[in-house]
Amino acid sequence: MAIGTKNAVVQGCGTHHIAVQTRDWDESLSFYQDVLGMERVAEFGGADRKIVLLDVGDGSHIELFQPTADSPAAGAESPNDPVTHFALATTDARAATEHVRQAGAKITVEPLDVQLGGISATIAFFTGPSGEVIEFFETHA
Repeated sequence: MAIGTKNAVVQGCGTHHIAVQTRDWDESLSFYQDVLGMERVAEFGGADRKIVLLDVGDGSHIELFQPTADSPAAGAESPNDPVTHFALATTDARAATEHVRQAGAKITVEPLDVQLGGISATIAFFTGPSGEVIEFFETHA
């Protein structure tokens, strides 16, 4: 994925993924893979809740979450549901997090180094002005 260079504030900013809370796991996987042609990049989570990262085709991703007993039902009112969050790619998640913190954003997950199904990354979460959940996602080689 070619990381953009037009944003002078958040280095390497672009869309990394949009996370979707599925209602029917098998139907969603089939739709995104078979109907839309997206390829599975990584699978992580646990036996109680699978998470799959699918390449949209341009290096950006859709992240599907398997429903749990606590997942909202279709049509239920829930913040950001069924889109649970969106992730912005960056080449420096820690600096980007400090930037939004200084601007007054509430940091909900401090920068954290993670391994996600073979992907090494630094992630951080914060809320936007309308309560939207935003993630910074820095991929490591």
